Parts: sequence; C-alpha cells; structure tokens
Amino acid sequence: MPNLTLQVDEEILRKARKIAIDRNTTVTEMIREFLVTVAERGAAEKEQALRRLRATFAKYERDMGQRTWTRESLHER
Repeated sequence: MPNLTLQVDEEILRKARKIAIDRNTTVTEMIREFLVTVAERGAAEKEQALRRLRATFAKYERDMGQRTWTRESLHER
C-alpha cells in the first residue's frame, strides 16, 4: 500500500488524536476511512448521473422512421 505524507497544523493533529483515542482507532485509520468514503461517494455520484442521463435519453428518444435520404442527396447543388 502506498504511503501518503501530509502536513497538518499541530492543533488540528492534537484534536484528531484525541478523537481517534475516543473512537479506539488511529488518525491514520480515520484518514483512510475518509478517503475511502470520498472515493466511493464520487463513484456513486457518477453512477447516479449516468442513470439520470440514460433515463433522459430513454424518455426523449423518438423513432424517426427509416432514413430515406443519403448524405450526398442532402448536399446536392
């Protein structure tokens, strides 16, 4: 697993350590869980957007019938 180096204000780190102790975990594990949550939420939001887009396409899709023209015939002069 790759390592990640962060620079964090001392006061923030002190508060985070206290919270980690209260939760019986580590700051590293809390950060790992946060990153997993962010990544999963991003994937879920993307999937939801794709579902909405597909639904929109399905809703407004129309059968235009058989094409009776060619590109060349449209551009004849």
